[in-house]
Amino acid sequence: MDQNKGQWTSKIGFILASAGAAIGLGAIWKMPYVTGQSGGGAFFLIVVIFTLLIGLPMLLSEYIIGRSTQKEAVTAYKLLAPHNLRWSWIGKLGVIGCFIMLSFYSVVGGWIFIYSGVSLVGGVIEPNANPGDFFNYVIGTPWITLLGLALFTLANVLVIALGVQNGIEKANKVMMPLLFILFIILVVRGLTLDGAVEGVKFFLWPDFSNITGESLLFALGQSFFALAVGFSCLVTYSSYLKKEVSIPQSATWVVVLTILVSFLAGLAIFPVVFTFGMEPTEGPGLLFMVLPAAFSQMAFGEVFLAMFLILFLFATLTSSFSMYEIIVAALIEKLHIRRTKLTVILGIIVFIVSIPSALSFNLLSNVSIFNKSIFDATDYLVSNVLLPLGNILIAIFIVYVMDKQLAKKELLQGSQMGEGYYHVYRALMTYVVPVVIIIVCLARLFGF
Repeated sequence: MDQNKGQWTSKIGFILASAGAAIGLGAIWKMPYVTGQSGGGAFFLIVVIFTLLIGLPMLLSEYIIGRSTQKEAVTAYKLLAPHNLRWSWIGKLGVIGCFIMLSFYSVVGGWIFIYSGVSLVGGVIEPNANPGDFFNYVIGTPWITLLGLALFTLANVLVIALGVQNGIEKANKVMMPLLFILFIILVVRGLTLDGAVEGVKFFLWPDFSNITGESLLFALGQSFFALAVGFSCLVTYSSYLKKEVSIPQSATWVVVLTILVSFLAGLAIFPVVFTFGMEPTEGPGLLFMVLPAAFSQMAFGEVFLAMFLILFLFATLTSSFSMYEIIVAALIEKLHIRRTKLTVILGIIVFIVSIPSALSFNLLSNVSIFNKSIFDATDYLVSNVLLPLGNILIAIFIVYVMDKQLAKKELLQGSQMGEGYYHVYRALMTYVVPVVIIIVCLARLFGF
């Protein structure tokens, strides 16, 4: 088979790859600290609602577009709207958006690589030392951040260069089961701690007093970020999907697994945080400063911390694979360059473009964009501007541009669902998804 154009060997391979695309920084790094900052249970509940009512229909839409054309994102929109090629900009937005996302995502991936390596030799938790000092040392030392960035980029290049079957699918089949096994071990350990009840209560008991327009926008962005929808990554993934595979069943599994991981992340983190009197509102440093401090007070803490960091690394890598793949697939279609050569070139470019974000905590710490660091500004642009925009454009496309009969045929093909399922899906895409996105974005814009 041509290495440039592969196909998933099995339904489970596709589901694990899609879940891997979804389960990454959004579910494990971002979800806990944003939940901590936004009041706990109420925020998590809103994210779950958004994921089911908005994320799932968007996931179905990307699957429909990709499998119906069997083409990567940019070409898929061209084929479905041949009389108005401007719609191909949805795919181009996805390629550009993933490229921008990788410029900060890879930086965090680099931190995790460094932390994972050091934790394996017992170097993260030092007796009588403040774990926050180690985090500040890692992000504040240029050569360390660049080394982590290089390692994370190299890992992606090696997997993506191998192709869909031998690279992405095989990696996900190993990493995703291990991720769940490690998570369950950590959750069981966390729930046996003395202060676990307070942590569980904070995470699951809804308190809507802290919910604002900004919280709603973050929850909406989180549901997009966590499911990897909006940038057409899953248009590209589903283009490798066989026709007999059920799209509704596959999408449901991905959503369930994503919500489950976010749930497990909360159960693994908040009981530990509350048991040892840490602050759940710490922010992005929650996993890198608060958790090591908490694990340092636990029997075999270094072992559990190493397990968590390896889990975190697996999730981050499986998610970044999808971002690389949409770019590689689009460029292969356009430039007709061999996958291996193109992936190496792309890895070098991503590394270079990521350098400003990597250095925004040290050499470029004085540089700000709209009162945000380069890293934070890039994150905000992706999560709160480009992802909502991409999702609105896809919603408009699937409802008003793509042939309705083709969409219905693709959605129901290979599944046991009847026409009622399609009508519910279409109603959500027509009346709920775009309206909620617009309302939440306006609420944030006008400070409601």
